Amino acid sequence: MRAVPAGEEMQGDIVAQGMELMLYGMGTVVLFLALLVLATTGMSGLITRYFPQPELPPVTARERGAGKAVASELDPGVVAVITAAIHQHRKTDD
Repeated sequence: MRAVPAGEEMQGDIVAQGMELMLYGMGTVVLFLALLVLATTGMSGLITRYFPQPELPPVTARERGAGKAVASELDPGVVAVITAAIHQHRKTDD
């Protein structure tokens, strides 16, 4: 058995304590995150159980087409400004 100087033995203890502290800290973080996931999942389940979202009626083809009529009612000045802005944007990208 060789004699270990006191300084080397002290360094080994410090490294072991550092590893122990690191594992304790990482375990604490993993445990906290697991609890956070469980709590979030549980709260989400409670909310969806007691406050369900109402079902929306299906949208018919007639209702979908109704939005297109609004586009024809735009002010011609607004259409001209939008067209000029698009033209300017495409001109500067080249």
